[in-house]
Amino acid sequence: MQVTSLLRYSGVCPFLGHSTASSLRSMASTNVNSNISSLTAKAMTCPMMGPKLASISQARTYASVAGNREVEEMHKQKNVSFNNAEAAKCPHAQAAREAAVNVKETARDVGRFNYEKFYDAELQKKHKDKSYRYFNNINRLAAKFTIAHTSNVKDEVNVWCANDYLGMSKNPVVLGTMKRTLDRYGAGAGGTRNIAGNGALHLSLEDELASLHRKDAALVFSSCYVANDACLATIGAKLPGCVIFSDSMNHASMIQGIRHSGAKKVIFKHNDMADLEAKLQAVPKETPKLIAFESVYSMCGSVAPIEAICDLADKYGAITFLDEVHAVGMYGPNGAGVAEHLDYDAHNATRLSSEPVKGSVQDRIDIITGTLGKAYGVVGGYIAGSSDLVDVVRSYAPGFIFTTSLPPAIVAGAQASIAYQREYKGDRRLQQLNTREVKKQLDELDIPVVPNPSHIIPVLVGDAELAKKASDMLLSEHQIYVQSINYPTVAVGEERLRITPTPGHSTEQIKHLVDSVNSVFNKLNLKRISDWKAIGGRAGVGAPGSIPPENVWSDKQLGLNDGSAPQRLTKGEKGIVKDQAVEVAQKRLTHLLGADAGPALASIPYV
Repeated sequence: MQVTSLLRYSGVCPFLGHSTASSLRSMASTNVNSNISSLTAKAMTCPMMGPKLASISQARTYASVAGNREVEEMHKQKNVSFNNAEAAKCPHAQAAREAAVNVKETARDVGRFNYEKFYDAELQKKHKDKSYRYFNNINRLAAKFTIAHTSNVKDEVNVWCANDYLGMSKNPVVLGTMKRTLDRYGAGAGGTRNIAGNGALHLSLEDELASLHRKDAALVFSSCYVANDACLATIGAKLPGCVIFSDSMNHASMIQGIRHSGAKKVIFKHNDMADLEAKLQAVPKETPKLIAFESVYSMCGSVAPIEAICDLADKYGAITFLDEVHAVGMYGPNGAGVAEHLDYDAHNATRLSSEPVKGSVQDRIDIITGTLGKAYGVVGGYIAGSSDLVDVVRSYAPGFIFTTSLPPAIVAGAQASIAYQREYKGDRRLQQLNTREVKKQLDELDIPVVPNPSHIIPVLVGDAELAKKASDMLLSEHQIYVQSINYPTVAVGEERLRITPTPGHSTEQIKHLVDSVNSVFNKLNLKRISDWKAIGGRAGVGAPGSIPPENVWSDKQLGLNDGSAPQRLTKGEKGIVKDQAVEVAQKRLTHLLGADAGPALASIPYV
């Protein structure tokens, strides 16, 4: 028991009522003689406990004084009624017990490391620099996407920051496939892939992923954090004398994997090809080299110059590692990511083929990693590459070998989601159109958005405390959930709100979002584009001579030139699952789940 626990009795004990935790702790650790601490000596002056303590302190320990027999005797002497069943409620007896225990604990803890004090100090650092993370209780509703309820089921809010970019987590074909799989194969995989978790559904998903990226093989992990860590750690460790070149804005999973590899790490400036080349030149060409980077950087929305990196890799004898986590499902005619999108027409013309488009950017990438938990709406991660590379990771990576494999329903749902998105471009095209509209309306109000060509909308605030206040105000006053992003996810001074539109957000919801953000900017007096421009700009906002980046998706690819672009939802309209895509997705697993798909999923509306 801690000394501070005595303060619970401050209401009934005058001494405790005027004491502090530090003064009690000091008295407990200071002796007036070899047997009695200052706290014990003070307790002896208590009119209730003092006389008895004084009479037996030399013969017995402090702790034994708190026994029921002695306490009952003392109360009788003072003509105070006493019931053994109520002994624990006596503040004097309980205080004596706790003081005794604390004296023993204090003696025991001398010279020991204070773990709890250390934890508290570390947390106080986060509070002091305003980077402590608060997690909101947000429960997204499948039947009312993009709506969620908070801790109160009646308190509903609009979600504007989820990574379920396309709403596939509640797509009926995904849910239907998962339910059928649960009924047939149960909840869990039963073990690691080596023991009982290597099922036909896992192998089928890996075939789907290899086909998606037009690679020889793929390997599924419990998350893409684990996939990145396991792959980089394994390949970096196995290649003799390997040097890994890492973009300065790479995700924590890649940084961790590089660290675990033990390979030499060289960091190059974000998307800076001159800096990367200068650093590649400093390493002999015969030395194994790996360039690790992302396609879409999730907190700023920037996109890597993938083709230029491939050119440098070829020139200096390096292999490439591309994280497409925030791009799979979102870019390309099949949804394979930015690398596929860069040769859009060639891949679109051969959309049904699993063979690589020779010389394409995607074909030039050696290792592609992605997630099943963002645009595909489920959970899990994967790598794709040559058969031998994938087999090396499968055979050596502890993060794969010793982890329970994903449940059957998860992998089946993931494959249905991928198959659906390979067949239907409408969701990702509409998501891009909604993103353009939100960016346009924010710009018209001088609200600062970090410039980028992707689907991410980072609204610059520039202060951790103000970013948190803005997020809280949007939630409490406008029923809009947008999470604030601070250090170490972004640099100090570049704190922001990260907005991610979906195809399910309506015209009315977009207006409500923009009006609400504008109101919060006014109330908190947050800097606008003109303010950032006046001080030289920050994070690309208001930078002198800056040129707006060209969007990854062109007007032609979105259908704006020929009138085939999908229309934004309005006035309560709900999207409809695409019939042909549903049929294709359902057929993927009929050999395992049977042909009976239940009700006509294509007729089920969803937001």
